[in-house]
Formats: sequence, C-alpha cells, structure tokens
Amino acid sequence: MFNTTSIRISFKKLQVSILLLIPLACTIQAQNFENSQLFNHDWEFVKDIDPAISINDATIQWEKVSLPHTANIEPLVIADQQWQGTSYYRKYFSLSPRVEEKHISLTFEGVMHETEVYLNGEVIYYNAGGYLPFYVDLTDVVKFSERNELILKVNNEDNPDIPPGKPIADLDFNYYGGIYRDVHLSIKDKFRISDPIGANRVAAGGVFVHYEDISDEKATVFVQVDIENGRDESVEGELLISLKDANGAIVASGENNIQLESGTNSLVRSEFIVENPLLWSPDHPNLYLLSVQLFSANGKVDEAEQKIGIRIFEFDEDNQFVLNGEKLYLRGTNRHQDYPYIGYALSNEAQYRDAYKIKEAGFNFIRTAHYPPDPSFLEACDELGILFMNAIPGWQFFGENEFQERALNDIRNMIRRDRNHPSIIIWEASLNESGMPEEFMEIAHQTVKEELPINDVYTSGWLDHAYDIFIPARQHSKPPAYWSNYDKDKPLFIAEYGDWEYYAQNAGFNQAAFENLKEEERNSRQLRGFGQVRLAQQALNFQEAHNSNLKGNSFGDANWVMFDYNRGYAPDLEASGIQDIFRIPKFTNYFYRSQIDPVLGPEQTLFNSPMVYIANYWTDSEFTEVKVYSNAEEVVLYLNNEEIERRNPDIDQYSTHLNHPPFTFNLDSFIPGILTAEAFINGELVATHERITPGEATNISLQVDISGKQPTAGVNDVVFVYASITDKNGNAVPDASNQIFFKIEGDGELIGNNPIKAEAGIATMLVRIGENTDSLIIKASSAALKEASLSLTVQ
Repeated sequence: MFNTTSIRISFKKLQVSILLLIPLACTIQAQNFENSQLFNHDWEFVKDIDPAISINDATIQWEKVSLPHTANIEPLVIADQQWQGTSYYRKYFSLSPRVEEKHISLTFEGVMHETEVYLNGEVIYYNAGGYLPFYVDLTDVVKFSERNELILKVNNEDNPDIPPGKPIADLDFNYYGGIYRDVHLSIKDKFRISDPIGANRVAAGGVFVHYEDISDEKATVFVQVDIENGRDESVEGELLISLKDANGAIVASGENNIQLESGTNSLVRSEFIVENPLLWSPDHPNLYLLSVQLFSANGKVDEAEQKIGIRIFEFDEDNQFVLNGEKLYLRGTNRHQDYPYIGYALSNEAQYRDAYKIKEAGFNFIRTAHYPPDPSFLEACDELGILFMNAIPGWQFFGENEFQERALNDIRNMIRRDRNHPSIIIWEASLNESGMPEEFMEIAHQTVKEELPINDVYTSGWLDHAYDIFIPARQHSKPPAYWSNYDKDKPLFIAEYGDWEYYAQNAGFNQAAFENLKEEERNSRQLRGFGQVRLAQQALNFQEAHNSNLKGNSFGDANWVMFDYNRGYAPDLEASGIQDIFRIPKFTNYFYRSQIDPVLGPEQTLFNSPMVYIANYWTDSEFTEVKVYSNAEEVVLYLNNEEIERRNPDIDQYSTHLNHPPFTFNLDSFIPGILTAEAFINGELVATHERITPGEATNISLQVDISGKQPTAGVNDVVFVYASITDKNGNAVPDASNQIFFKIEGDGELIGNNPIKAEAGIATMLVRIGENTDSLIIKASSAALKEASLSLTVQ
C-alpha cells in the first residue's frame, strides 16, 4: 500500500508555459519544456539486402516510409510461411543547440522482435521482444547542430529466447516484422517526470494511480509521481496535480514541494478526495483527465496527462465478479491484432475500430490473445467501456533461462506501461497453454504483486496453481460437464470456448443437429463463403457452448475468436471468428449482439439498443429454418407481409441459461420474397429486420468501414472498403462471387489483391489514407455489373 503524504488542496490558476515544437527539415527545437512528439515520418526502409554489403552502400535502394510499417505485405491467406528476416529502418534528424542541456530519448511502442539501434554508426541499444515498448536514452550520444543518422536493424526470425519463443511454423499466430507501432521523441528538462519503462524501478517510474474507499458519495484517488533530477545541481520544485471531469471542470487538485539532489529520484505521493465521483463501468465509461505538472524556479519543466477511470472491483463469497458494488457477468471475446496484408501495422484509428466492433457485437470484456496490445487499443477500451485481461506473450512453449527471464521482465513492463488503464482488471502473467513449472508460476504471480502493491490486483493463469484466477479453455475439460462442476475456492473464467471442442469433434451436444452435414461442416471454423447453413452451424456451436458455460460458477467467458486470422502452422485462415478477417460479421456476431439487455429511453445507446436479426439469407429452398436473434420479448415473422408466427424465445437444451434465447421459426416451404422480423418489448415494436430474396446481380454498392473513427490523414490510417453485389433494387446477392476491380483517385493507396473475388457477395479492399485531407474517390467495377463510386471523406 502506498504511504501517502498530506497535500494542500489548491484551485489556483496555473501559469502554463507555451509548448513549442518546430520541425524544420527534421530540425527539432524547444522552448522551456517539451514532452513528446510522434517520430513516425520521414523514415527509409530496406530488407533482404546482401549481408556482405555495408548498410551505407550507395547502391542500396531505400524506400521512403512512414510508421506504423510492416516489413512485408503478405498474401491474404499465408499458405506458405510468412516473411521472416532482417530489415533496416533509417531516419535523419537534427536537434537545435537550444535543447543541448535537455534530456533526449526515444520510445518505441513495438518493434518485432529483435532490434539493434544505431546512432551515427554506433550501437547504442539492443532490445529483445516485439510486443512491449523500449526506451532509448539519447542524451549523451546525440549530436546538436548537425545531422544525426538513426538506424534500426530489425529481425523477426524464430528465436527460442524471445517470447513467445515458438517458431512461426508451429505457432497459432504470426509475429510480423517491422516498426509496427508508434515511435515518440521526447525532449525534456533533466529535472523531469521519469518514464515508467526507462526508469526500470519496481512499482515506480512515471505516474501511478489507484483508488480506495469508493462509493457514489466519494472516492479516494492516490497518485504517485516518480521525479528524476538529472541536473548537475540540486533542485527545488513544485508538483501540481489536478483532476478534471469530462466537461473540463477541476474536481480535485493539489501541490507538493520537492527538493531533489542531483542524480537522484523521488516518489511523490498524493491523496485526493473526489466528491460524488462518476464511476467507470462498461455501461458508463466515465473518464477523468489527470494532469501532472512539474515546476522549477524557471517555470514549468514537464507535464504528463492521462485519462483515468475511478472504479472498484472484487470477487464475492461465491467468486463472482463485482464492479462498483454490483455483480457483473463478463461476456467476452479473444482478439488477435493483425489485419490482412499489413500484419500488425495498424494505425491507432484502426485499433479503435476493432474495439468499437467488439463493443458493438455485445461484449463487455476482452482477453487479449496472446500478448499485450497496442496502447491505443487499451485507450479505446477505456473510452468505450470494455473490461480487459492483459497478457504476456506466450503460447505452448516454455524456453530456457533467458526466455524465462524475459517473460518475467515482460510482466513488469506490461504493468508499468498499462497499470493506469481503468479497463484492465486481470493480469495474465501466464504463458498460455505452456507447461510452466510451479516455481515459475509462483514467481510470475509475485512479480505482479510487487509491481502493483495495492488492492484490486488479480493474476490469472491457465493452470490451477499460484494465480488468483483460473482461466482454462473449455476444451481443457471434458463433456458434458466441462467446467460446470469446478468446486475449488478460486474464481473461474472460461478463457476460450466455441472452437476447438467442435473442431476436434470431441465435444458438444448438437453434433447431429444437421444430419446431412459432413464432418467438417459441424465445426466452428466457417468462412463466410462456406454458405448460410454452415454459418448457422457455427452460431449454434457458440450458443451451445456459451449456454453450457453459464451452467457453472464461472464469472465470465471469452469465445474463440473475434476475427478470423492467419496462423503460422496452417495454410488456411483460422475461421472461427464471429467476424471474418475483413471485419464483416457472420451470423454468430448477431447471436452475441442479442445477449445485451436492451435499454429503452434516454439511457439507450448504439451499444444497448433493442435489436433483431434474421440468420437466413432467404435464398435457399433447402434451408427453411429461420433463426432470429433478438433481445426483445417477442418476435413476429412475416413472409410477403403475411404473418407466419408470433413467438416467445426458444426453450430448448441450448438456451436454458441464456440472457436472451433466439427465436426459431420452421417454415413449411420456401417462397421467394420478403421475410420480415418485428421485435416487441411490453407490446411495443422496438426493432425490425428484413431479408429479401434477390434477383440477378447487376450492381455494386460501396461502403467504407468507419466504426466510430473517420479516416484520418497523416497517420498511416487504413480502412476497409466493401463492394457489395446487389440486384437492380439494391438487394444483396449473398452467393455472388464476381471479380471486383478497385481504383482510387487522390492521396491514398490500395493494398491487397486487385481484382479480388467477392466472398458471400462482398469484395473487400484495404485502403491506406495518405497525408492530406482531400476526399478520396474509390471506384469498383466488374464485368456485367454497373460500376460504383464512393467519395471518402478524410479528416
């Protein structure tokens, strides 16, 4: 527990010095103080060069790139092993003499996965690990008033000493090469707020926040700030801390006087009382802005800002999860972070769109698979209200001493980077599905406790030892009970379900539900192009498994998986995603969407509104079962405006414990036309969905995936553009497979197969947004179809 110092509460108006950062031909200057700037532009890149040739050889053709960047554009389906090798990134920059007395550093958020950093021809840093940041101190090695050459040698080849350690050819995911996350240049006074990674101190570095005594009436907020004095003399300073609500109003503030000897650091601890706090939860993700400002005699020298959320969570006597005093079942999913073609090199905006889709699909929880995500993804979870289980890199591999030391260090760096996110409630300090010795698990568990010496800290592991929470996959047990009979006094969370137990054909009660199916059609790995019968089977598998999980005493579950993805050990996509690799929903997506309790009235949002969805394209005379997913009380089905049936939710063995069972209508025959489902709550019509049997494919309709973030210029943003094939009336043709050719006009780039064959009536192109905010024109054409055009607004 923190030992807090008393502070003097103050609402005095702070004098804010001007932040000035002037990039002139990559020359960086500073006035008074600097915090950080993105260092993503004006890089050069080369790969696969002859190792006998000097990197500075004039014959090398460097490509101009911006970050985030992937070392290789991969095929849509990586049938052969993905590219692995050595690549180089180069950037020239100059620093003004005005910053010569400053502390200069670089932070790399993610480079995959072995990195040598060269400055002006000398190796200044080495990093092993691709999923967590590393901090490079340039203060004593950078040149001023002349150009600096920064080179990164980056390698993503198999390495058993770098977690996850397992060779890609045997791995269930891929680690793609490149500087695939943001890079930040920091110019600070040497009397400064330390960096949590650079400080490398237990339970210290940077700003550390936690909460106690939380209620609707008040909350106590503890703030620890790690101050370093790199000046040659002792310094007297002042630390001002303020907490602002969403409207910018200061709800608490205080100040501390500091005296710090040269070459030392100090942990400054403060305690605040927030009256009538707006607590953070998935339904109400209320955020406050924490502002920390450091002053010396000459004015402000440093500052740090972070959005935080006040919440308290625990497990009750039944080992159920309780958030802010209310029991909450965690309905979750797993998510791999890769995109088609570009691997891990997603913009922050694209990261947000993934989180948005997860929230929209009905989940309040994410278990990361199987490594720490991009910081911007966690920020999106904070903002959208998605609880999170963070995890270190690992899957079915346990290495030697160096591997183990790095895995334990990953725990520390993961926590130091992410500890203030309100979304994070569980730390998976476990190497997933790996044979870890008990001693390693005990040390890993204790490492978390050392880094977080506070309340509300919970570790988790897939083995039932040492950790606070047991997180097995459903298939780690056996049918029919699976984990419903787990009786140990420990919280239980089903970390994976819905895929392997069906794929392996060793589980499930519904394997004969469709008697005419072949064996491969009974599992959950179903591409959208496999057709509606197999998509319906996938949805039924997930429904059955989720219903089974609810029979036991688990406090939540996370399905496998949110999005289809490439994996190293197989020549096809892992297709158990409830959305495909292009983030297009399958039927299963709407099953989960229907499990949200609907809200009517002023509290209704996009994420909790009533919904209804017909899981049948109504195009097939052999498939006349109409499954309707809805969170309403009653559904009425119409065919060609004639009422077929009015139904209450299903009562069957797959629906006994669901929040909102589906509605199953068995029609006697197939009659083309309009199938309409109307959903009612308290007798009031609250949602409608319609399926229309399409005519001949004649047109293309273009849509862009926004998902809460407008396409953004200047940040290497990428968006999906969907070309839906329709009939002359605009009705989707779900079995269309035309080749679609895309064109672009303006500052943007098409990435991927072009032309590309439509899958289940939709062809998708990945579009990279350029540097300017002018609108882009996207066109799509195909033989025998009318060309379509879309004006894409860029901000």
